[in-house]
Formats: sequence, structure tokens, C-alpha cells
Amino acid sequence: MKKYILAFLTAAAMVGCTDNFEDYNTDNTGVGDDAKLLFPTMQHELFHDYQTAQNLGADAYAGYMMSPHPFSFQNNMNYGLVDGWNNNAFKGMYTFVFRNIDQMQRSGLGQTNPDLWAVALIMKVEAMHRVTEKFGPIPYSAAGKSATNIAYDNESDIYNQFFLELDTAVNNLGAFVSDPANAGQKPFESVDLFYEGDYTKWIKFANSLRLRLATHIVKVAPEVAKREGEKALAHAGGLMEVPADDAAREVTNGTSDLFMITEQWADNRVNAAVITYLQGYNDPRLPIYVARTTTPATGDPDFSGQYIGIRIGSDIDEKARYTPYSSLNTATTFTQTRAQHVMSAAEVWFLKAEAALRGWAGAGDAQANYEKGVQVSMEQWGANIGSYLSDNTSTQADYIDPLNDKRNIDAPSNITIAWENGDSDERKFERIITQKWIAMFPEGMEAWTEFRRTGYPKLFPVYVNRSGGSIDTDVQIRRLPYPEAEFQTNRTAVADAVTRLKGPNTGGTRLWWDVDKANF
Repeated sequence: MKKYILAFLTAAAMVGCTDNFEDYNTDNTGVGDDAKLLFPTMQHELFHDYQTAQNLGADAYAGYMMSPHPFSFQNNMNYGLVDGWNNNAFKGMYTFVFRNIDQMQRSGLGQTNPDLWAVALIMKVEAMHRVTEKFGPIPYSAAGKSATNIAYDNESDIYNQFFLELDTAVNNLGAFVSDPANAGQKPFESVDLFYEGDYTKWIKFANSLRLRLATHIVKVAPEVAKREGEKALAHAGGLMEVPADDAAREVTNGTSDLFMITEQWADNRVNAAVITYLQGYNDPRLPIYVARTTTPATGDPDFSGQYIGIRIGSDIDEKARYTPYSSLNTATTFTQTRAQHVMSAAEVWFLKAEAALRGWAGAGDAQANYEKGVQVSMEQWGANIGSYLSDNTSTQADYIDPLNDKRNIDAPSNITIAWENGDSDERKFERIITQKWIAMFPEGMEAWTEFRRTGYPKLFPVYVNRSGGSIDTDVQIRRLPYPEAEFQTNRTAVADAVTRLKGPNTGGTRLWWDVDKANF
């Protein structure tokens, strides 16, 4: 049933899709009782245009992935930013998520089916926080209300709306599950690619998402962050705690995006950064995440059978020379039909560890949460934790490139695994975020946000920087520029949005929540 609906609706959506932003704001009413049939498309399309919208950008910037494909002299991975790729990152969530939710709102779904509307709002927040964290100010409150001059919201206002929408969502779902008349009812089950209609898990996801968003703004709006974080921690519906709570999108079209670009297209390999951390820590997740190198191209030295990633921004000449570098483990882990993670319970334990370090009510103990996060991640991936948490000596390994020793680089991090009570809060925080980053693999969008917000984990800079000076090699990329299509179709509004940035419309400008100061 899910596969049939998804195929039908995806085809219908593609027929109506154009590259112009005004098309996202067409008045399409009449969704009515069939609103739930729009959900599979929305859920599937959270990863729309995944290769160009995320993998060749955020996944690489997060230290997770790197492509063996040259693509062109300039591409997003060496900061020669490609406008078409960035346009895909901007428009996809409007076309396939926001537009459908706008239709639901116009049909009065919030009044007729408040439970379904609640799930739509959670989907909206999950989709659109990805967009604002790539670009900064974006159309939000005005999107869908006109076909031209769609105003951009400030990032602070967008976050306030996120929190209000999550309020509505958890209240609606809470009312549904607490009503005895609804006992055992799952009206959303047949079309839900995340939780098969289990509203108790949707509540946990919403609360966990609130906690994630609260930490994002802790440097720039600490009072709001604390208020919203404590609200998430105190909610009776709870947070994600075990892998069964993970928010992961079921694969219904036969092939996951990760498998397609990695195994079928051979366009994706593992980044040097994540492998050097896993190697240095003797991390049991290494062979679960990563495949060994394969036979090199003719004439190249033999580096087969090892774990070696590609450094971001490497000057790749021929694809055949770089496909032998370590790939994702598509044989047993990231298989063709493996659900694609959006948020994991392990991440939430690390969020609680940070909240505890900041003294937020209800967060518990920082060390206990940190260690639980590592344990839950190991459980999620089927790894044997052994004595991992007591290792107080292992650190990130240096990087050695078998094809070009000029790309070799010393490990920038000396953070260890075992919790040390005598450490400063800043060093404890680096430990939390480094392990959180390992646990969130391979979901690079949130990992890139966390790197920009916290400065952790410490990542290798790009080897070649083709930004023309607009992005500092050491500071690294902070955002994506607004695409040219926006200046063509929504010029006045996007020009105004640029004036509200901290700098020019380039990849070197920090976002609102990205504050250059210590975390404590």
C-alpha cells in the first residue's frame, strides 16, 4: 500500500514541479479527508535530490563523506560552490514538504484531524530547520500566501515558530493518545514511513526535536534555549531513549539514497576525518560503518585492505583512482533497503549530556548521559562496546594519503573517550560532541550544524579551497549562498534577506546561531 501511494504521488508531484519559487505558493485546496495520502511523499522527500542537496555538501562539511568523482574543476567540496546544487538544497523542501503541508492547512486539517495535523507540523519543522540551517533567513510564515515577493523570516522568528508548532503537535497527539476512545487506534499506520502510525513515538520525536533545536540557539538566545530545552525534558510523553525510538524513513522505492550514490553510482566514499577518529579510538563501529579499501588503479601503490578515507577538497583527477578508497559498508550495514536515519536515540542522550552540563532542570547527570549515549549507539549498530568507555589514552589518528603525501595531516584533536570529572566544562563538552558526531553517522546535515555551532569535533580543513577568498580555509564553510533562481523570481525579498545576514551572501558568513565564542 505504501509503495503504491508513494509511486503515484511522487509522479504527480514531479509533473507539477518547476524551478520557480512562485510555483510552491500555488493555492491548491481540497485535500480534505485524503490528506494523509500526501504523507508518504513528504516523508520520502526529506532526502530529495540527496546527492546534490546534502551529500556533496553537508555530508562532506561534517567530515562524514567525500566523493571520488572530480565533477568539475570547482565544486562544493572544494568550496567552488555550484549554484544548481545549492538551488536543489533550497527548493526541495518547499516543493515536496512545505507545499503539501500548506495544502493540508488550507483544507482545515487542523480542525478535522488534529492528530494528522500534528504529524504534519513535526514533519514541517524537521524539513525546514534543515533549510534555515543551510541558508539562514528563509521564507516561512509568508510561504504559501502569495505568488510573488515572498518575505523571508529572521532566523530567530523561524525558531520561535518551530517551538510553537511543536507545542501544537505534542498537545494534539497527547490529547489523541490519552482519549480512551482511541485506544489501539492508528489512523496513520498505512502511510507512515517513520513509525507505522505509533503516535507515542511521534511525541518522543517531537520532544527530542525540540531539545535539538534548543541547543542550536544556546549561544545566541540562552534564555529561550533553556526554556525550550527544559520543556522537552519535562514533557510527560518523554524523549527518544532506545534504538526502537529512532526516527528513520523507510525505503519504499527499492533503493536508499545512500546505497544508490555509494554502491550503484560509486559517487560516494567515506571522509578521512571520521575514519581517523574511529581508527584512533579503536572504535568497534569502524567495520560496521566503513568498508576496507579495494584494489587500486593500475600504476598506483597498493593500499588495498585498509581503512582510508578521502580528505575533503582533495584535488581529484580521475574517478577510477579514488573509488578504491574506503566506501560505506553497503554489504551488511547501509544496504539497499536500510531505512535512512533522521534522528537517533543516541543523539538525544548526548543532547541530555549537554543540557546537564549547562544545568538545565530535568537533564540528569552529564557523565551518565554521555556514557548512555555511547552505549545506545553501540546497541543501535550492533557493536560490542567492550572496555571502550574506560579508554583514557586513545585519540584521533593522523591522516596519511596513499596517493599524495602532500595531503597528509596531523590529527587536530587530542580528546579521549573516558569521562574525566576533573576536566573543564569546555573539554567535557568536546568529548560529548565528538562522541555524538560518531553516533550520528551518516546523517551529515545535523552533524554539520553541530560542527558550526560548537567547533567540534575538530575536522581537517579542505585541501584545495576554490572559494576565491570568500571562505576561510581554517574557519571552514558556514552556510550556502542563496541560489540565483531566488534572485530571478523573488528578488526584492531575497535581497532584503541578504541585508540581515552577518555578512555577504557567501559560504563564509556565519548564521544567526553560529557565534564565534567559547561554548562555556
